[in-house]
Amino acid sequence: MKQITSVQNPFIKSLVLLQEKAKNRKQTGTFIIEGKREIEIAIKGGYEVETILFYPEICSEIEAKKIAKTAELIEINKDVFQKLAYRETTEGVLAVAKTKSMQLSDLKLSDNPLILVAEAPEKPGNIGALLRTADAANLDAVIIANPKSDLYNPNIVRSSVGCLFTNQIATGTTDEIIAFLKERKINFYCATLQNSTSYHTQDYTTPTALVVGTEAIGLTPEWRDAATKNIIIPMQGEIDSMNVSVAAAILIFEAKRQRGF
Repeated sequence: MKQITSVQNPFIKSLVLLQEKAKNRKQTGTFIIEGKREIEIAIKGGYEVETILFYPEICSEIEAKKIAKTAELIEINKDVFQKLAYRETTEGVLAVAKTKSMQLSDLKLSDNPLILVAEAPEKPGNIGALLRTADAANLDAVIIANPKSDLYNPNIVRSSVGCLFTNQIATGTTDEIIAFLKERKINFYCATLQNSTSYHTQDYTTPTALVVGTEAIGLTPEWRDAATKNIIIPMQGEIDSMNVSVAAAILIFEAKRQRGF
């Protein structure tokens, strides 16, 4: 079995670049997953794991082999582990996995889908929270319009707590996604302050997409103009917006309530 003990090892240097550079993730079609649970969830979600790196003081060789039986196994020391790991609770194991296509055409939707669309989310923590909410509600898909960051960014992988791997995810431009929804006769309700009606007055029991924008500027006019209906969550305080993941959760679980779940 291979062992690596130097942070200057060329393979380790390439993994550091995978962590730091979206360009390298795109060029190689690979990314890094930290933690036993996250790796197992990724494998269950159909991700192919090429390599397992383990630090034997925390994760034994036997444990590492059980995680991904067909992956190459590499033992690393403390220095290498600390160089690669983003968090302390990584359980002594990391994986190099292949990315998946995130094309709209790859989505497999049910006959009566419920979809979350998020336009241009920027903060990894918000994206992770959106994916966790989508997983909790067992949505058909999460679609990111005009993404500002690579979804395999380690901060998104980490903040999603494995839900990057449990959801069907696609990306596209606003125009592409609107055309996709219209072609499939999916009603889409846009959360916005302008020309909107209270969210709980709408019917989400038919094929539905719930669309949220950024906290700073909200949704672009293209979404608001094309919407089946613009909706708003009434607020009673001084501010007129809330965290995007909180707003999405309110809308999603109202739709789930209407659907009897």
